[in-house]
Amino acid sequence: MNSEFPGRGRVAVLRTRPETVLEDYARLMELAGFREALPQDKETILKINISWQTWYPACSTAPWQLEGVIRALLAAGYRDLIAAQNNTVVVDAYVGERNNKHKYVVEKYGLRNVHLYEPQYNWVRYEPKRPFLVLDQVYPEGLYIPEILIGRNIIQLPTIKTHVFTQVTGAMKNAFGGLLGTKRHWTHSVIHETLVDLLMIQHDIHPGLFAVMDGTFAGDGPGPRAMRWHEKDVILASADQVAIDAISAHLQGFDPLSIPFIRIAHEMGLGVGDPEQIEIVGEDRDWVMAQNWGFIQEDTFASRGQKLIYHGFLHPLEPLLLRSPLVPWSYFASNFYHNVYWYPFVGRKRVEAALKTKWGRLFAEYGAEAGLRGAVMPGMEPKTVAIAAAGLGLLTLALGAGAWWLWRRRHPQLRTIIRTRRK
Repeated sequence: MNSEFPGRGRVAVLRTRPETVLEDYARLMELAGFREALPQDKETILKINISWQTWYPACSTAPWQLEGVIRALLAAGYRDLIAAQNNTVVVDAYVGERNNKHKYVVEKYGLRNVHLYEPQYNWVRYEPKRPFLVLDQVYPEGLYIPEILIGRNIIQLPTIKTHVFTQVTGAMKNAFGGLLGTKRHWTHSVIHETLVDLLMIQHDIHPGLFAVMDGTFAGDGPGPRAMRWHEKDVILASADQVAIDAISAHLQGFDPLSIPFIRIAHEMGLGVGDPEQIEIVGEDRDWVMAQNWGFIQEDTFASRGQKLIYHGFLHPLEPLLLRSPLVPWSYFASNFYHNVYWYPFVGRKRVEAALKTKWGRLFAEYGAEAGLRGAVMPGMEPKTVAIAAAGLGLLTLALGAGAWWLWRRRHPQLRTIIRTRRK
């Protein structure tokens, strides 16, 4: 595990606009030293972030972010590029890559597109070179990771946003979906230590690490989905995942070293988390350090309930609620909140407003020649509504039957009247 690597402690920051964003991404990556960080004789995986199958500003990798990175790599002579998606229990990556226009960009440049959870991709047991902080306790039977990730460069493609569990989410959190399988929610009670363990794995299995972060739209509040979006016109890149997450946190108005995963990784020498020790290139350092967007971390109704299980009075029930056949209830609760209530009644209006901005107009026009003009803005998710309706119907029947039974027990004379009338 190499704690000294090209680009350690350096973060490139640029202000950008829709007319120049693709060229700005190329310049950004040069400033951050991607050629030194990523061996050109290795295949390079672009780890796309999809936090919602619906397009929502700042939620998932932006199409211009993905295209800018691909163009810069191809111009520099990198040829073996792979776009990688992971699944989640609450997000359909196949729908998400279409709605977020990732699939359009990937096909435009002819990249290989892999969904890491499909059966043709083998998962192998990983033996750590350095003791884990928590993953060996979470997965006592052994940790399995996608074999396709081993021996290849990786570029993480997060956005600047807050997160209900990690305060901010960025390069380090973007590895969460790629390296861990569908039981990754088991780690939420120790999420900060988990992200540090995942960074150690990345240093071990990837010959080159890099991250490119989009802040054209940025999100605060209860991320990574139910956020307030802001146009911030900023993009970041670094070979140091700790450093880029620290600068992102600073821009948002947080003290990076107060965020446990950044502080722990910094103390372990996996990168530089103290902004005072980070070299900033591109924009003037004084301008970057003067930024404070005043973002706040908030919870949704669903995340409050989850935190009661991870850290509150429901914690003793965590194995039953989240590691047993009962676990689908939590997936349903999240889907119901976000896709039946929040997006149709709150998020849709925010998306409509975002589409009137300069970045929203750019998104709407992305892929127009392929018939992709505009944005998909769904109503209530039919499947979740149907399940809820069925469940409510069964509950109503059960309550009705129970009430009838209790009423009959309390009024025994009713049975006599019923029998007499039948005769």
